[in-house]
Amino acid sequence: MRLILPLLALTLPLTGLSAQDAPPPLIAAVEQQLAQGPAGTRYGLLVGTLKGEPILAIAPDQRFIPASNTKMFTTATAYADLPALDAAAQGTGVRLDQGDVILVGHGDARLSSADNCTIDCLQTLADAVAAKTRHVRNIVGDDSWFPDERWGPGMSWNNIQSRYGTGISALTLDDNEMTASVTPAAIGAPPTVTAPAYYVIDNRVTTVPGTGEAIIADRMPYGRVIRLTGTIGVEAKPSILHFSIDDSAHYAAWRLRDLLTARGVKVDGTIMTRHRPLSPADDPAIRKGAPAAQPPSPDMLAQLPALPLAEDMRIINKQSQNLHADLMLRRVSRAQASGSIADGQVALHRLMAQAGLPETSYSFADGSGMSSYNRITPRAAVALLTWIAHQPWGMAWRETLPIAGQDGTLRGRFKGTLLEGKLFAKTGSLNAARAVSGYFITKSGRTLVFSALANDMPDGTDAQATAAIDRALVDIAAAL
Repeated sequence: MRLILPLLALTLPLTGLSAQDAPPPLIAAVEQQLAQGPAGTRYGLLVGTLKGEPILAIAPDQRFIPASNTKMFTTATAYADLPALDAAAQGTGVRLDQGDVILVGHGDARLSSADNCTIDCLQTLADAVAAKTRHVRNIVGDDSWFPDERWGPGMSWNNIQSRYGTGISALTLDDNEMTASVTPAAIGAPPTVTAPAYYVIDNRVTTVPGTGEAIIADRMPYGRVIRLTGTIGVEAKPSILHFSIDDSAHYAAWRLRDLLTARGVKVDGTIMTRHRPLSPADDPAIRKGAPAAQPPSPDMLAQLPALPLAEDMRIINKQSQNLHADLMLRRVSRAQASGSIADGQVALHRLMAQAGLPETSYSFADGSGMSSYNRITPRAAVALLTWIAHQPWGMAWRETLPIAGQDGTLRGRFKGTLLEGKLFAKTGSLNAARAVSGYFITKSGRTLVFSALANDMPDGTDAQATAAIDRALVDIAAAL
């Protein structure tokens, strides 16, 4: 055990640095790099071997907001039971009921209505309806496969309107987001906004001289009016904005109506939704071991095939796709119980116990990491990653992680360092929280497991904390 240097003690209060294989010059280098990060930042770091032996640690048992490092825990839980999940998976379907068209979701994260869609397309279901009938009443979006929990506890309300905080639903379409294009007009005039008619656009943007763009979009949760304010330069390229969708079952039914109309099907009725309210029966603590009731799945007029979930794991971890991660947790839950967050947490806790993680080392309120309630310790992350490395599916799971300097959320990091192409890790980013955990290959060829977390950075200093961690990891890789 080695005491922390005074300089580091000023920036890392209440932390301790220990080393087993780490040489003193390496400890000093790590201390120096982290000391150059933002003042007041709280760091956690653990580096260990694939045998589970710790090499270097800073506050390994303190709890940190993990942001999207949460997705490691979610996808590991799914990967461990992947054959059963694939067997239970169902694609989106459509059926007719007394003249109504019922669009039924089963948790598919990749249903698309894009014009260039070639697989998992809503157009396929519209074709099936049009081939059966030329006259329908209501279009109903049914997402009752999961209970109605749009967001996990601890989701910040201001994130709900962004593409990163879309509502979670068993009936998901186009990643639950819409885009709009803002094209500058003459100076002093409002720009042209091109967007689907699902939302009402209150355009208060002004065209100004120059090439800059400063547009702010505001929408209240469950609201259908988007207010745009700010400016766009007259010489600027069109700005692309992304809007979240809170009730994707309604949006999917709305899109299906358009597709049916385009195919010559007359729609007399309106757009409706069918949700399943969250109930005490969705809470395993209340059920006390009783099996969860699962709504039956009626026969479909047409149903899309379920896509392999391993492909979605790459999307979740490489792109850090929040919606897909939260849907994956609910898929795990629905395969075993009710489809609720609570039942998903039971499955996650079961796997973490199998991996040897104490329950005090982690807590999750969602599957994506958008919740500010989530916590992990560096030791928990390293323990999970070490356990994964020894599973039959461990290498396949590791291949879902971003690669430093090459792809995913690590594409722009570690460029030109010895870790470019040799660090495979899940990143995380939330307000005053940054995380990166995974594996890296050292200069000597050793593969090590690591977790590096930073919390409580002052506003506007997140990038500095990330850079300090990256430099420290490079120093560790160079020394070992």
